[in-house]
Amino acid sequence: MLRKDWSARLQGLVVFRGLLDTELLRALAAALRAEAGDTAAIAAFEAAMFVRGTDWTKVLLELVLEHENLCLKVAAGGDAGPVLEGALDSELQFLQALGTATPQELFGTMPEFMPCWLTTPDADFAAAYRTRREQAGKKGYGMFARYHVFTLEDGHLVPVQCPDPQRLSELPGYEREREKIIANTKALLDGKPANNVLLYGDAGTGKSSAVKAIANEFAPEGLRLIEVKKTQLYQIPALMDELAKNPLKFILFIDDLNFAANDDNFAALKAILEGSVGGRSHNVAVYATSNRRHLVKESMTDRAGDDLHAADTRQEMMSLAARFGLTVTFQQPDKDRYDHILLELAKQYGVQMPSDQLFIKGAAFALRAGGRSPRVAKQFVELLAAGVNA
Repeated sequence: MLRKDWSARLQGLVVFRGLLDTELLRALAAALRAEAGDTAAIAAFEAAMFVRGTDWTKVLLELVLEHENLCLKVAAGGDAGPVLEGALDSELQFLQALGTATPQELFGTMPEFMPCWLTTPDADFAAAYRTRREQAGKKGYGMFARYHVFTLEDGHLVPVQCPDPQRLSELPGYEREREKIIANTKALLDGKPANNVLLYGDAGTGKSSAVKAIANEFAPEGLRLIEVKKTQLYQIPALMDELAKNPLKFILFIDDLNFAANDDNFAALKAILEGSVGGRSHNVAVYATSNRRHLVKESMTDRAGDDLHAADTRQEMMSLAARFGLTVTFQQPDKDRYDHILLELAKQYGVQMPSDQLFIKGAAFALRAGGRSPRVAKQFVELLAAGVNA
């Protein structure tokens, strides 16, 4: 195939057209359009490729497998119909030929001073894609195949490049509380009815860490975490519609949730949890953390106001927490639980200290820090591990 034929076929992609927006394929398209002997364009393509690897076949195949192509958008991993499925097969054949082509087959004569990439001639793009498609419910596609934690910015999902690596095994002391959340998360992953979850309790008891650790633990099973700020709650219905056809499962995570009595976001979240005509998607659950059981700040002045139906107003304020099907309470640890947390964290950090001294010094540190909590215990052990006199 001549250079112009490679270029025309590449520009004619339909199902995988989004690949042309990647830096690597843009560089390839430019190199194929360039005049023969234009080493700068070829070098730019090779530089973009070698960032990902020196085997051109493997690099292109990875892009193909992770790409959110037209068939996936239309059918979410299912059959997209004869027209699109036929185009998919044809384009996979072309991409396999492209991915196994040598520098000479793509560009003709190559200068001796330029590096030649490797290829894997026996690669089967169609078989690899078929396998990945069958695993779409766990591995995902597009950015969901590369990342498992996201934030919401201007209505669009943005991947978190370096998410908190917290693991469940690193969170001692609240295993019983987390069992309920883990069971609910497994139900979500299995396609069974799953509840929205409210993690309520004292500050520093590991509510947020539990949600992040669960997201990390079950990412290989197809779980993705999306952090939503309280001021973004009105964007959730559109987000749920966007995620509804995705074969993955999603937790919408709202951290440190609380409202003022006149907060417009209060009604928005009520409608999202229950009562909206759109309903809640089967693959999405809301997990929220709060230090307040009833979520809405209320003062004695509010109770002594001129509301003729004060009891109804209070019931409305309390109804939001009731719309979470599962409420898990994280209480401040007693001495025995706090000592257990200290001991387990000391093992994790490799701190060598007699347990009686660890408990005495840990209790004194907690007293200075304002009270016992897993967060305080971790701060204390980290100082010990760093050699700082705590």
